[in-house]
Amino acid sequence: MAKKSMIQREEKRTKLIEKYQEKRTKLKSLIKSINNFEKHIEVQKNLQKLPRNSLRCRNRNRCWMTGRSRGFYRDFGLSRHVFREMSHECLLPGIRKSSW
Repeated sequence: MAKKSMIQREEKRTKLIEKYQEKRTKLKSLIKSINNFEKHIEVQKNLQKLPRNSLRCRNRNRCWMTGRSRGFYRDFGLSRHVFREMSHECLLPGIRKSSW
């Protein structure tokens, strides 16, 4: 189980991402369209003033059961430990243990 503080931090990041997403896209499109160098730098400074945690790449995928961030399967939203336990208990449809 992940620490509660880490899970809360991730939730805070997702809220920031949603809050600043529109503003960030507007500033990025402005940067692409501007030809004046001084104006370009001014808009980049405005973009840098946005919080770092509002970047989408700062968001981390976590298991919805345990909160574990490593060994994460996107298709199921589970970590490898929980995925293995649930597949052995036949809780995931269509998943079988392979043997060769």
